[in-house]
Amino acid sequence: TFSSLTSLHLQAAILIPDPPKIEATAYVLMDAKTGKVITAYNADEQVPPASLTKMMTSYITTHEIEKGNISESDKTQISIKAWKAEGSRMFIKEGTYVSVIDLLKGVIIQSGNDASIALAEYVAGDEDAFADLMNRYALELGMENTHFKNATGLPHSEHLTTANDLAKLAR
Repeated sequence: TFSSLTSLHLQAAILIPDPPKIEATAYVLMDAKTGKVITAYNADEQVPPASLTKMMTSYITTHEIEKGNISESDKTQISIKAWKAEGSRMFIKEGTYVSVIDLLKGVIIQSGNDASIALAEYVAGDEDAFADLMNRYALELGMENTHFKNATGLPHSEHLTTANDLAKLAR
């Protein structure tokens, strides 16, 4: 009957929890399949991406592998700069040779700044050239409010992005 359907509807509404409180400067929740934004907060505000920078570092590396420019099994010599990286690391030693796939795992699993720098140097020659490459890829992906200065996400006043731009990269 109508009253029992209304009662079920009211009970269902009561069971739906409030959305979670998110302690973030900015965010976007996007349907990855369609690109439709479900909810957002300060989505176009430029903020430092921190370790989310490594999404672009990983994206470029895997794209270079797919294009055949580098191989997962390629070995790269670890520089002093990579070895001395601050912050999170996979603890690779200067002068040793590490495969691209192991460095990529170090970036993705351990958020390794040392691995990010080593990949940047291997792909582009040095980290500055890699940052230029990151910025070109960002424009190709429609990330118009992003500017990268390094492969790690370590703080730099000009290293900025938006939640909308990161959602485009993640998609």
